[in-house]
Amino acid sequence: MDKQTEIEIQAAAFRRLQKHLMQDRTDVQNIDLMNMAGFCRNCLARWYQEAAGEKGIEMGKDEAREIYYGMTMAEWKAKYQTEANADKQAAFEVAFKENVTDRG
Repeated sequence: MDKQTEIEIQAAAFRRLQKHLMQDRTDVQNIDLMNMAGFCRNCLARWYQEAAGEKGIEMGKDEAREIYYGMTMAEWKAKYQTEANADKQAAFEVAFKENVTDRG
């Protein structure tokens, strides 16, 4: 497989993951994704921002999230985010530290 085809397939897989998380499974909370998988929608938006930066494109966190989410974080939270109980919040603190903070 040539490099361009590989890139196009990777991009298509990313778009499918984005659609799955943003349209098909809006019921799955970010905190649950982080606690179970070690990443969430915000991580994907951050990775998008980092990839843009590697190409010399300046992009802030809020801009990257709006591109990934297709709306502002405030809109997403109002539409889809639910309250997390204390156990989920405690697990999130650990997962965030292990998967985001300590990895840089």
